[in-house]
Amino acid sequence: MNRPKPDDFFKDWKEREALAEAMIPMIGKLNRESNVGIYMYGRTLVNRSVIDLMKAHRRVRQVEENELSEFETFPIVEALSNLNLGPAHVDVGKLAVKFMKEGAADVNAFVASEVADAIDSDSKPLPEPQDVVLYGFGRIGRLVARLLVEKAGSGDVLRLKAIVVRKGKAVDDLVKRASLLRRDSVHGTFKGTIRVDEENNTLVLNGNEVKIIYANSPSEIDYTDYGINNAIIVDNTGVWRDEAGLGQHLECKGASKVILTAPGKGDIKNIVYGINNGDIAAEDSILSAASCTTNAITPVLKAMMDEYGVKHGHVETVHAYTNDQNLIDNYHKGERRGRSAALNMVITETGAAKAVSKALPELKGKLTGNAIRVPTPNVSMAILNLQLDKETTSEELNAYMRETALHSSLQQQIDYTNSPEVVSSDFVGSRYACVFDSKATIVDGKSAVLYCWYDNEFGYSCQVVRCLEDMCGVSFDIYPKA
Repeated sequence: MNRPKPDDFFKDWKEREALAEAMIPMIGKLNRESNVGIYMYGRTLVNRSVIDLMKAHRRVRQVEENELSEFETFPIVEALSNLNLGPAHVDVGKLAVKFMKEGAADVNAFVASEVADAIDSDSKPLPEPQDVVLYGFGRIGRLVARLLVEKAGSGDVLRLKAIVVRKGKAVDDLVKRASLLRRDSVHGTFKGTIRVDEENNTLVLNGNEVKIIYANSPSEIDYTDYGINNAIIVDNTGVWRDEAGLGQHLECKGASKVILTAPGKGDIKNIVYGINNGDIAAEDSILSAASCTTNAITPVLKAMMDEYGVKHGHVETVHAYTNDQNLIDNYHKGERRGRSAALNMVITETGAAKAVSKALPELKGKLTGNAIRVPTPNVSMAILNLQLDKETTSEELNAYMRETALHSSLQQQIDYTNSPEVVSSDFVGSRYACVFDSKATIVDGKSAVLYCWYDNEFGYSCQVVRCLEDMCGVSFDIYPKA
């Protein structure tokens, strides 16, 4: 990986640009025809531009502390494209590094050996595609819709079949809802095409036909009327959070399970993917994906518990404002939330610290928490002030978290940055539950203060989709194998 600096940077760039460009159709075909997802150190390369691919390669210098170029990965992608692969997730960055470290002579033989179990495999992630319905179409609903369309692949896994909303007052209600999906002030434009079929109340999203069902309550809906069966309902309204309320969905024909995009109440399992998704049982019909903050802090707390132990701690979240607040001062039933979200920092409560114990019972009673809402529309930060069981240093702790982010079972949940210049807007679109900011770490013996960024909208939506996949039994072999 210690490539010499090129004599001609421009020529080198153009050569690498050509290789990245040549990878795109191979990556696309693998995903479209075989349901093979291609990744670069955990970041998807499917449906990415030439520049996106080149930036993904460049990022490796931060995580592996060395360079990785398209010259090393192109032969890996080419070798994969020449194999008859079944559904799988393949990290070409890690494969390329392993190939170089092992000093293998033949890249084709090496790749074939590494993914041997997937060659000529006729297994599918699911016996048949799983119907999914979004109940509600707000911030999280629209982002989950984007993710489901993006991850449709060959159509063998999750299929978004319908979106349930209340009928708006506007004559062009469907057009307005399509526009909100097409253009997002924070997350940018929808990656693809949206066709509006007002006659059939349908949106066609990159070829996926999605029915728009107008209803005021679940009791009005028979999903089988729309050709939908055995569907998982993603309730992103937050109106119901207990079994009695969410159970209304299960009374609808064509619905089989429900997942809530908010903390559940009572005996509902609150799942933080990567931590306690093993608790999901086949017979579970109602689950919660917890909250964005709970998803952000639980993986880091789990990592700290495993290595250092946690006696007690305090979680302070610096959270972007949400639709629950007022744009300008107006009446609000909650304390302080009536004041203008765009003009004020607002102290409010968070249940995330207590909610952690539902995923990590060993932390019950050990954490306190509070929140400050700030005038930014997205990306939040959790500050973890922890008392550990054993002493460490900031260097040791950061090295451990870097290894955790790269190579542990939490690599989908924890990202790592060592940049001294990053700010909140740099994390818009992050697919991780949180991003550990190593430059901000403070350690004094057994006391540690950790700073974790999180896209409280998109990162959380990715966690919801991971829970959704687990809930219906989606399983991909991952290469290289740990």
